[in-house]
Amino acid sequence: MVYTTNRGGPARGPEAGGLDRAGLDMLLEAAGRGDRGAFDRVFEQLSAPVYGVIRAVLRDSAQAEEVAQEVFLEIWQVSSRYDASTGDATAWVLTIARRRAIDRVRSVAAAAGREQRTAAVPFLDQVSDVVEDILEREQLRRCLVSLSYTQREAIMLAFYGEHTYLQVARMLGVPPGTAKSRIREGLSKLRDGMQNGTAASSGLRAG
Repeated sequence: MVYTTNRGGPARGPEAGGLDRAGLDMLLEAAGRGDRGAFDRVFEQLSAPVYGVIRAVLRDSAQAEEVAQEVFLEIWQVSSRYDASTGDATAWVLTIARRRAIDRVRSVAAAAGREQRTAAVPFLDQVSDVVEDILEREQLRRCLVSLSYTQREAIMLAFYGEHTYLQVARMLGVPPGTAKSRIREGLSKLRDGMQNGTAASSGLRAG
């Protein structure tokens, strides 16, 4: 199954335009029952919003296109789990898109082993300084796991995604102060984890 995202806006066929929330919810539920035509119309309506959410997280347009493909493949596979009583179809789909985009940021960062920082943004320097102090990747992984999901999400976007805290706030849909607080609290926990890990390693060597 191959779909091409329409960056200029949702694609609209002769029957696809003007769907309200209830109509889109019904189409996604039908897709969950295996209705391929219903799924095609869901794609027509949401391809552009999905690409927009992903593109806001990923700077590379080719990767954004690839992730968008993965998102719609996942939606087709798991659409049977959609329950309109818990939220509308658009929000459900865009949540998957944002999660996939953030997962790609993490994957690229881990594969490339990049530990970059943006010198022009002092706040990002703080993030980079903490992460670069953790020399062992295994220790970094353990420290990141110790953070809350929201703290880890914000730090991954700021450091590996090279976004400012204002950009992180927009991506997460939270006030700038909240994004900044999550990153600061996460950095504090990373520092503690690094120091505890270093102390433990020193103790083992001394013994």
